[in-house]
Amino acid sequence: MFSGGSYHEVERWLWNFLTSHAKHVNPRIEVALGAGDEGEGTSYAARLKLGARVSPVVEFDFSEVAANRGSLAWCAALAERTKRLARELVAQGAADARAR
Repeated sequence: MFSGGSYHEVERWLWNFLTSHAKHVNPRIEVALGAGDEGEGTSYAARLKLGARVSPVVEFDFSEVAANRGSLAWCAALAERTKRLARELVAQGAADARAR
């Protein structure tokens, strides 16, 4: 259904998808998405940001995202992975606040 697309179309879809699922955890979370280590046209690098806290980089291969973005099972797994990363980011902030 949504499989395929140009690099920029898939990038826009991935940003919207990650943002939507991260904001289910905390509406203040932002997604930074850019070209991955392999460069524009081949991969993406994503980070979640909450205030000054930043998640580790998550790399996505363009062809994998383009081929699987129409798969409900693949999207469900990515949604859960994104929410888990967002929950870890929120928990890190709570731990930092308790340490003060």
